[in-house]
Amino acid sequence: MITVIGGGLAGAEAAYYIANQGISVRLYEMRPHQNTPAHKTDALAELVCSNSLKAERLETASGLLKYEMEMFHSLILKCAYETRVKAGGALAVDRNGFSEKVTKEIESHQNIEVVREEITDLSQLEGIVVVATGPLTSGKLCRSLREMTGEDNLYFYDAAAPILTKESIDMDNAFFASRYDRGEADYINCPMSKEEYEAFWTELIQAKTVPLKTFEEEKVFEGCMPVEKMAKRGIQTLCFGPLKPKGLVDPKTGREPYAVVQLRKDNQEGSLYNIVGFQTNLKWGEQQRVFSLIPALKNAEFVRYGVMHRNTYLNSPKILLPTMQMEKAPHILFAGQLTGVEGYMESAANGILAGLNAARLEQGKAPLVFPRETLMGAMAAYISDKSKQTLQPMNSNFGILPPLDKKIKNKNEARMKQSERSLKVLKEFLETENIL
Repeated sequence: MITVIGGGLAGAEAAYYIANQGISVRLYEMRPHQNTPAHKTDALAELVCSNSLKAERLETASGLLKYEMEMFHSLILKCAYETRVKAGGALAVDRNGFSEKVTKEIESHQNIEVVREEITDLSQLEGIVVVATGPLTSGKLCRSLREMTGEDNLYFYDAAAPILTKESIDMDNAFFASRYDRGEADYINCPMSKEEYEAFWTELIQAKTVPLKTFEEEKVFEGCMPVEKMAKRGIQTLCFGPLKPKGLVDPKTGREPYAVVQLRKDNQEGSLYNIVGFQTNLKWGEQQRVFSLIPALKNAEFVRYGVMHRNTYLNSPKILLPTMQMEKAPHILFAGQLTGVEGYMESAANGILAGLNAARLEQGKAPLVFPRETLMGAMAAYISDKSKQTLQPMNSNFGILPPLDKKIKNKNEARMKQSERSLKVLKEFLETENIL
């Protein structure tokens, strides 16, 4: 018997995969007895903020992820295809029909018992456990998680800066340096003249923000203040904060710029960078428009926009292995948004991975680390990367995949090649492990 906690997309996928291996599953879902501020029904896999499961094309990251999930006979994809509605090149679903179908599939499975009860203490559970309680994990279970993982390893407010690809940065308008030349040149610095900065500042303070839901209206610490809110304190505020130029000399001019936006490496490969100090609550389109006014970012490709909302997630680099096991308690696995993957399909795919390894542990087999060339493996590696001090949740994107052996200039062609490589590597991996 394996216990799965949480009936969202990740929990449903984990339970379904485990049950299809002939293993009994007890799936706990606290709704309707204990509700959340975002959910409206008691159905499993309820979609709370969108009915879109993103693009299907193989040259997109979301499309590649779907192809990978299909190799595992994904329950979420099965139900999505049966309830899809027209949405151009995206996979969109009838929201209620989708969750009703997932619920029916889970509740009718001969190896799954659904228990409508809140789990508040992980230490009381026996055997293999998969925790997939999502970003609105209940307060009581959060306390249990904090006791198990440590006070500093559970976040309750997601204040994250945008992340972009290195290849999209205009290096003709940027330079590598660390402040006062201390240590290695770890940052990409994006200088701005007085005129450029003032134009940027004007658009920033006027840009449209996302209204917070009632349950998200929590105090934001000074260090997590949205950059647009900080800018409204005065035109010079950012120049003494995240955009301060002190100690940074532009090699083109030999002088300190008027303002400098710093980019910090976000993965070991250096293919992704985040904008330092740019936690933001701007709408995504506004982020693209306003941040592209920074000369070095005029063609920036964002793989994750900044967010500022209520979101419970683990500091996974300190807690998890790439198998989704808790390092200090390997009989407990985590899945979905709680681990730091962002998005519906990402959560579901991560649920498959956790479910697969939970089943292997129950069968007395070693858990598997998926290849980095696959999106499922790359996401697991990203969120469990021990070189990170803290984690920013991440959507699937090509930037977390290893580069191709040969550089291809055409972006769509390069991504198609990466997708083809991913599927080939995953197929070979699963055949070697006798999973297909």
